[in-house]
Amino acid sequence: MTTQVTLTQFIIEQQRSMPGASGDFTSLLNDIVTACKRISHMVNRGALIGVLGSAETENVQGETQKKLDIITNDIMVEALEWTGHLAGMASEEIDDPIDIPAQYPKGKYLALFDPLDGSSNIDVNLTVGTIFSILRAREGIAASVEDFLQKGTDQVCAGFVLYGPSTMMILTTGHGVNGFTLDQDVGEFILTHPDMRIPEKTNEFAINMSNRRFWEEPVRRYVDELMEGEDGPRGENFNMRWVASMVAEVYRILTRGGIFMYPFDTRDPSKPGKLRLMYEANPMGFIVEQAGGAASTGRERILDVKPEDIHQRVPVILGSKNEVEHVVSYHQDSE
Repeated sequence: MTTQVTLTQFIIEQQRSMPGASGDFTSLLNDIVTACKRISHMVNRGALIGVLGSAETENVQGETQKKLDIITNDIMVEALEWTGHLAGMASEEIDDPIDIPAQYPKGKYLALFDPLDGSSNIDVNLTVGTIFSILRAREGIAASVEDFLQKGTDQVCAGFVLYGPSTMMILTTGHGVNGFTLDQDVGEFILTHPDMRIPEKTNEFAINMSNRRFWEEPVRRYVDELMEGEDGPRGENFNMRWVASMVAEVYRILTRGGIFMYPFDTRDPSKPGKLRLMYEANPMGFIVEQAGGAASTGRERILDVKPEDIHQRVPVILGSKNEVEHVVSYHQDSE
């Protein structure tokens, strides 16, 4: 029988290869894993325990919250606030950073998370997930807003958990990307997708076509060429996918290539993008780059964007490197 590598074993073995590692980071990741197992259980039982549907409230972004948005956020906070590994947390669902209660010690990391990405899909039983990012903090000191405003290149770790037909965790600590599948029988994540790499060649793209009239010319030009297929300048046919769940889109790109775009549009100039830099674009950009892909706003590498606000929005274009570079070149041409 082949010995299976658990996520806990994988993390500990990585820790052993790092001189001076204290084990705090390993413990923090295990706390996140525990929270995501609880979320997976809640998502799977949603209709049975009456937690589907709208909560009739709005988050900081002005979006209507689902009941599970609130429940999953509480699960993440409760799992992480007492451990002593964090100096603070930030959630897409909460206006301000979340302080560590005074009775608990302050650690040397910061956690940022989108507790339930794609929650608009939950009531129709489509894939949702959790996205998280870990940054370094000033050890032993309660975090301020400014402590969170670090570039994506400063991330210690990024990952997401996919709650689909199976529950999967995709993880990078800056040394490649690995995928783990939750074995429900034993309650452990098992390494099933080692060293994930995004295929360079792709014929799939993901974008919300209903927004075409609001796009800038470079994105319209690129998508129109894909739509023309083998009769157009690209000389080949492309398929369009759109799940409206970033975790599902990025996982598909990791496994079979593609490009995902939520570009700048002209509806509201005060909101340069739909997706949040700190909770979505940075962690996903880190993962995609570590798997050999690229992530850009169209004008700038996502991981180089200097954050100005913890809820800052940015355009997102990520996936197979050759396609992302194609879109970026069209932005350069237009300027």
